[in-house]
Amino acid sequence: MNLTIDEILTRGVQQVLPDKKGLAQLMAKRKIKLYQGFDPSAPSLHLGNFVGLMKLRQFQKLGHEVIFLVGDFTGMIGDPTDKLATRKQLTREEVLKNARAWKKQIAMLLETTGTNPVKIIFNSKWSDKISFKDLIEITSKVTYQQLIERDMFQERLKKKEPIFLHELLYPIAQGYDSVVMDVDLEIGGNDQLFNMMIGRTLIKVFKNKEKHVLTTKLLIDSEGKKVGKTTGNALFLDSKPEDFYAGIMSFPDEVIYLSFELLTEIDLTGVESKIKNDPMLWKKKLAYEVVKLLWGEKIALKSANKFDKTFSKKEPEFSLEIKLFKSLSETIAPYTSLKSLSDAKRLIQQGAIKINGDVVTDLNYKIKKGDKVKIGKKIFGTLI
Repeated sequence: MNLTIDEILTRGVQQVLPDKKGLAQLMAKRKIKLYQGFDPSAPSLHLGNFVGLMKLRQFQKLGHEVIFLVGDFTGMIGDPTDKLATRKQLTREEVLKNARAWKKQIAMLLETTGTNPVKIIFNSKWSDKISFKDLIEITSKVTYQQLIERDMFQERLKKKEPIFLHELLYPIAQGYDSVVMDVDLEIGGNDQLFNMMIGRTLIKVFKNKEKHVLTTKLLIDSEGKKVGKTTGNALFLDSKPEDFYAGIMSFPDEVIYLSFELLTEIDLTGVESKIKNDPMLWKKKLAYEVVKLLWGEKIALKSANKFDKTFSKKEPEFSLEIKLFKSLSETIAPYTSLKSLSDAKRLIQQGAIKINGDVVTDLNYKIKKGDKVKIGKKIFGTLI
């Protein structure tokens, strides 16, 4: 990958505000300070976080000061972005427990030692100390109209569903991070634009400083659904490499090129046309490149060989241990896309379930320990 300022501000980038040219000029003049925030809503970083880490990696390689901000304070509030219902609030203990393994995971992509290590900071360091007086002062710089205009809030208003005050305060809490850290740039997915622009407003007011905002493209399919979901579960960085490889192989063909752009460092010249000629070959190359980046070449080769043996050559390994429940539908429900009984019953009735090699469509089929179960095309397990 040709690491230039233009490449960094173009590859996988949705938009740069207020303008790309201004940020490029600033980066050419001096090293900038930038960050992306990650709320610990799960005990592992996932594919969506991976996109952000790749962009941080690029800036770090050019020598800029990179901050990985752990939102242990904002994570307790819960980001309302794209949520049509109030998120469950987490305790401090829950968010810290979730973030425990993150340092090891980000070290898969970012330098955590050496001359320019990533700085890992927790936003509770300052947010815990904000008094009610401070909060009034901060919120006086943002209008109610600015906050309520968000699409998901408008949808809730139409449905007469509640919008809690802490949800309105989330973008202010996130935006204040920029003020305290005095950054030049914030990075985030394109769905985070609103929150990041609040930070731009606040840093302008409190520091009289222009903060740039860079949004990365979202890894979504033609219907706008986020990619990276296999049997209802996001691809997490604490997954087994072979499972991560198989998860990427489940991506629709339409996102292969976008995935190369967001998740790899290979030169993209001519790749799009090559994918059209042989999408399966290039999907395998994508899976290999991603696993190699995260776990190394040896493990990537091992994962590719296992996939070929298990799926391509139709020689499944029933290595997954599936807990036996009273009924077949209860047993397979956790492995369906919706993780529900109704979804499990639908799969059974559609003939998508095999027990010991035979298709089972009877909802009352009696299962027992030791049975070999195939769910859909890619899940093979033994009942325990």
